[in-house]
Amino acid sequence: MNRMLRWIFTLCIAYPVVWIWLGVAVANRKKLPKTGSAIIVANHNSHLDVLTLFTLFPLSTLVNVQPVAAADYFLKNKAVGWFALKVIGIIPVYRGAHQANPLQACVDALAEKKIVIIFPEGTRGEPGKLSEIKSGLWHLSQQCPDVPIIPVYMHGLDRSMGKGQKIPVPFFIDIYIDDPLRYQDNKAEFKSALLNRFVELQQQAIRKSS
Repeated sequence: MNRMLRWIFTLCIAYPVVWIWLGVAVANRKKLPKTGSAIIVANHNSHLDVLTLFTLFPLSTLVNVQPVAAADYFLKNKAVGWFALKVIGIIPVYRGAHQANPLQACVDALAEKKIVIIFPEGTRGEPGKLSEIKSGLWHLSQQCPDVPIIPVYMHGLDRSMGKGQKIPVPFFIDIYIDDPLRYQDNKAEFKSALLNRFVELQQQAIRKSS
């Protein structure tokens, strides 16, 4: 049932909005994983980020793609919570909760060969700007050191539907997919390396649009 709901949502909502209303060009799409376990890390500037990432995967793979999301935000309303869990398939993370391992649901999903989507900046930042990389991704990678981490940079979604916007504006979107990263013992170096990857991809997008 959940698989069918996600297919319908992607075909009827995500694809028309992303590929017809906006338009997308994808660089190095072949670098996306076809199977799990894998972690997709993407910049976060828009309500459309997850929809856009969903459209990059074939429907046969999509059932195994799960975005990580804050439980206190998405599960506070029953209707929104049902949609987030049953249709989008989020992995809820309880921020600030006193748990032995708040990332255990992500670890379990990766053990089940899922492709997990994480926005390592945490929340939607200022339009077009990269924010500090939070430590949660490093802690997850520490628990799953063999899982590849694939950076994806999305350019233009902040103009199409950023903070405060209710209706997507038709701006063309460029998506850049990079080579996988791996776990590093040094947390600061890991976070710096990932941020540098995003900066490099952002510069590619800026050069193309200029």
